[in-house]
Amino acid sequence: MFAACTPPSSCHLSRAQAFYEATLGLTPIDRLLKFPGIWYQIGDYQLHLLVHSHPPTELRNPDQWGRNPHIAIAVSDLEAAKTRLQVAGCPLQMSSSGRAALFTQDPDGNIIEISQA
Repeated sequence: MFAACTPPSSCHLSRAQAFYEATLGLTPIDRLLKFPGIWYQIGDYQLHLLVHSHPPTELRNPDQWGRNPHIAIAVSDLEAAKTRLQVAGCPLQMSSSGRAALFTQDPDGNIIEISQA
């Protein structure tokens, strides 16, 4: 079960695509648009990865990543997702709220919340 919202942006589409597909396990879907980007179907939602020459990467709150703009994905096995991210060398921050959730960043600095469904 997944739920996602808010489009991240990328300045290196191939690097971002490798992260979202190899690390997060997402599968791209067809899109007919001509401008650069990748779409992913996540349950009933779509994640639209857009190309931007200077994606916003400044963290407003570097101590609590969840207080920054981010997308959120719910997974059935948070520990497996955490292990996959650690093996890939991704930065991690556990939720400070104490709930079963973590935060990571894609190669362009977009924050992704992953929580237990």
